[in-house]
Amino acid sequence: MKYYSTRQPNQLYDLRTAARQGLAPDGGLFMPERLPKADMDAVVESAERSFADTAAYIAGLFFRDDMPEETLEEICRDAYDFDLPLHDFDEHAATLELFHGPTLAFKDFGARFMARMFRRLFPDEKIVVLTATSGDTGSAVAAGFYGMDNIDVCILYPKGRVSDFQERQMATLGKNIRAVCVDGSFDDCQALVKTLFNDHAFSRRYNITSANSISLLRWIPQSFYYFYGYARWVRRHAGQAPVIAVPSGNFGNITAGIMAGKMGMPVKRFVACTNANDVIPRYLRSGEFMPRKSVATLSNAMDVGNPSNYERLCDLFGHRTDDIRAIVEGIGYSDARTEETIRTVYEKHGYIIDPHSAIGYAALQDAGAGDGFFLSTAHYSKFERVVEPLLDIRVEYPASVRHYFEREKNYISAANDPNRIREVISGF
Repeated sequence: MKYYSTRQPNQLYDLRTAARQGLAPDGGLFMPERLPKADMDAVVESAERSFADTAAYIAGLFFRDDMPEETLEEICRDAYDFDLPLHDFDEHAATLELFHGPTLAFKDFGARFMARMFRRLFPDEKIVVLTATSGDTGSAVAAGFYGMDNIDVCILYPKGRVSDFQERQMATLGKNIRAVCVDGSFDDCQALVKTLFNDHAFSRRYNITSANSISLLRWIPQSFYYFYGYARWVRRHAGQAPVIAVPSGNFGNITAGIMAGKMGMPVKRFVACTNANDVIPRYLRSGEFMPRKSVATLSNAMDVGNPSNYERLCDLFGHRTDDIRAIVEGIGYSDARTEETIRTVYEKHGYIIDPHSAIGYAALQDAGAGDGFFLSTAHYSKFERVVEPLLDIRVEYPASVRHYFEREKNYISAANDPNRIREVISGF
C-alpha cells in the first residue's frame, strides 16, 4: 500500500515516509492509494472474539505489506487492552463508549496504535512528535508515547481552553513529554504545527512528525471501532444498517468512519455534529467552506474553526459536495442545548454524559434518519465543572487516573510565535 497527498494525488509515498512526515510536503494530508474492501462476515466474526481481533483484521488490510500480520496482531492486543461496550438506551438508540482507555477519551485508539507502530517502524531513529490539541488528543498522545527512548513529544495546547484534568494529563508526566501552553486558540496551535512542518529544513533537522489526526497512523485506526460498533449493532438489530452520529471538531473521527463505509461497512447515514464551531454543517448547507476563528464552548475539544480533515472529507468523495450531502448531515449545537441534553439523558436514562457526547446524543435524536448509535468520545469526569452543577452531583474520577492529581503540573508558557516553538524543540 502506498499513500498520496490530498493536494497531489499522482505522487506516491511509502508508509515509513508518510508516517514520519505526518503532513505531506505540499501541505496536504496523506491518503491510502486505494481503499481496501473489508469482508463484513470476517468483521462480524472477529468482533465476536474481541475488539483487538477486529482492529488487527482491518489494520492488516492497510499495513500487511509493511508489517507482518502477527506483529499487527501483537500491536492491537497491546494497544487495546480495555473495554469497548455498545450501551443501549432503548431499542432505537445506543452509544459506542470510546472512553475506557487510559486517558478516558477516544483519542486513545489512534494514539496507542500509532505509538506502537512507530516503535517498530523507527526503532533506531530519533523523532520529535509535534502535535496540537484542543483537549483530549494531547492527553492520549502523551500517554501513548510516554517513556519511549527515541521519541520526544511536544504538545501545544491553548491557554485557558482545556480542563484542569486535560492539562494534568499532559503536564504532569515529564520524561520525554513537553506540554506547551500557547497564548491563543486551538487553531493557532494547529497553525504553528503546520508552519513548522512547512519549514522543511527545520523539520528535517529534528525529524519532526505529527500525532494529530492529520497523521495517517493516528487517523486510520479510528476506523477500527466503527467496524466493531457496526458488528455489535447488527447483532442486536437483525442486520439493520445504523445511522451513526459523530461529535466532530477537526473531523478526523468522522472521516475515518466515512472511510469505513466506503470499505464496505453498511451505514444508513452519518451525522456530523458540532458545537457553535459549525464550519462543516454550514458547508454542507451552502456548499461553501468558510473557516473562521474558533469560539470557546463547553465542548472544548471540538472548538475548531478550520478543520484540517476537510481535505480528507472532500478527497473521499472526489470533491463532489452533493455526494457528501447524500450520506452526511451536519448539525451544530449551542452550549444551552448541550446542557439541556446532559440533564435530559440523566433524568431519562440515569446515564451521565460529557458535553461532547451529549451533542452526539442530541444529533441522533434530531436527525430523524432512523435508528443507530452515536460515539461517546470522552468520560464525563473529564468535565466535572460542567457536569456537577448541571446534575447536582459529585463526580468521582476513575481510580485509573487519580495519579494525575498527585503530581505537579510542569508546562512551558509560549506566545503564539513559531520561533518560540522552535526554541522548545531545539531544547530537547
